[in-house]
Amino acid sequence: MAPNISTTFGTVDNQSFFAGTEVSAMTTAVTLLAGQGKLKHGSVLGKITANGKYALVNKAATDGSQIASLVLSEDVDTTGADVNAVAFKTGVFRYDALKVAAGDSVANHKDELRTVNIHYKTDRG
Repeated sequence: MAPNISTTFGTVDNQSFFAGTEVSAMTTAVTLLAGQGKLKHGSVLGKITANGKYALVNKAATDGSQIASLVLSEDVDTTGADVNAVAFKTGVFRYDALKVAAGDSVANHKDELRTVNIHYKTDRG
């Protein structure tokens, strides 16, 4: 009798993050600015003009990071230093899976995100 071999692998629940396949999800490497604390998967990022690093998008910023351009693909801790990470540069995401700075909203960045081929849906369909 052949041995029973069982292997368990981790899983990814993309249904809670992606909202469609009309636009392929493509990634790129980014450097996140130190000192932002823990950024969560789905954080919307803006590029700081002076140094080319990325920060959590914030409509109140004046350094370039007020313009949304990417979506973070993983949880990252930037507390102590700049961090290299992977972000989505295109795709269709669930609105409530996306995160922006306190006092801001994802809807404030709708046109900017569409310009770079990032879209979101507010329903689960």
